[in-house]
Amino acid sequence: MSKIKLLILLLISLLVFSCTNKQINHSNQKYSLKYIGGEYDGLLLNNYLKNSLKNLGIFDQKSIFEIQANINHNSNLYITNIDNTSDREKINTKLFIQIFDQNSNCMVFKDEINVSQFYIYASSDKFLSNQTAVKKIKKDNTELAVKKFIINLNKINNKCYE
Repeated sequence: MSKIKLLILLLISLLVFSCTNKQINHSNQKYSLKYIGGEYDGLLLNNYLKNSLKNLGIFDQKSIFEIQANINHNSNLYITNIDNTSDREKINTKLFIQIFDQNSNCMVFKDEINVSQFYIYASSDKFLSNQTAVKKIKKDNTELAVKKFIINLNKINNKCYE
């Protein structure tokens, strides 16, 4: 009986792995990265972008296609139930990103990526859990926004648009 179960699990795993599709960037286009301001958030975005591009082998600081990015985080407090016992803070992240062709002096890609998460807010600002949650959520949102951009990078045709 256990052999049959193992065979079934093997067939299911083979089916799952055969259905997956790994997207690989087939273009030889390389991108450079412009300076990103914004203190810690900008540094984090810069590191995620640079590492993602390097992992795909499409990062070259001398490339004519320059990625320009800016990230903003904002938060708002909201109450989710009638009893007012569960305050939550929602962190919204907006990544503004564009790719500029320096030879043609034109924009080839422009996008705004939005990501948001929330956490249960402790009632005092003195709790370190609030500060830790905000920092972790900003980091996670930045990473997710960069991943969404990298997925969209395969769809860019590098032609100027108006």
